[in-house]
Amino acid sequence: MTIIIHENALTYEQSKELSRTFGTPEKNQNHFRIHAEQVDQDKLKSLSDKWQIDMNVLPETFDPTNVKLVISDMDSTLIGIECVDEIADMMNIKPQVAEITEAAMRGELNFEASLTQRVQLLAGLETDALQKVYDERLFLNSGAETWLSGLKEQKIAFALVSGGFTFFTERLQKELDIDFTRANVLEEENGRLTGKVKGSIVGAQAKADFLQELCDQLDISLNQTIAIGDGANDLLMMTEAGLSIAYHAKPKVQAQSNVALNYGGLDKVLDFIG
Repeated sequence: MTIIIHENALTYEQSKELSRTFGTPEKNQNHFRIHAEQVDQDKLKSLSDKWQIDMNVLPETFDPTNVKLVISDMDSTLIGIECVDEIADMMNIKPQVAEITEAAMRGELNFEASLTQRVQLLAGLETDALQKVYDERLFLNSGAETWLSGLKEQKIAFALVSGGFTFFTERLQKELDIDFTRANVLEEENGRLTGKVKGSIVGAQAKADFLQELCDQLDISLNQTIAIGDGANDLLMMTEAGLSIAYHAKPKVQAQSNVALNYGGLDKVLDFIG
């Protein structure tokens, strides 16, 4: 079994405790790896929490040398905001919308129904407000650009899929040179939002379907993919992938994922590849 320690340097005490518990940490580019016969996951998590360092065990069924596609959620994963909440802030209704968003991400509400409800609350907002959110509120999470450039260097395709909106995914695609995107289309009329989504909603099943569609298009297997997300609506997609990564995620997502990043940035995803 391979333990990945997502840290560029270890203290003497950390190295000593890891060696005593699991085996000798060996430097691998900008992180460490330990090859162990068995791993006490509870002990590993305890040390991870104690040191605030991400440490994960690679699933034995996953081949890190054969990754061809990484698919990622957008809101609170690639970027550090929930776009629908920030749009709602332009109408001074962020608390009401954010409460629904949080419940949906925890898996307490049906995502499709909750999105319909939230978008209805945005009816009448001038579409200029969306550009304001993109320009003034949206930011990439730590390590995002290093992560994406690392994938390009290794000729690994990147897909961005979102229960959010094409207004944002399309701009990010152009800005970051992203290979594939899919998201919901906000209906507009006379320069204002109508409070509706055009077409079917991109929810949990649609995300999983997009992953399979891309595998078919690229002629690869699901086991050659990595899926990363933070909310309950990412779980179907993540379950299908060869490796599922919970990124600063809700408890339900962490419990059902192969590995988790709770302390480091998105560049740490590269530690799982190669």
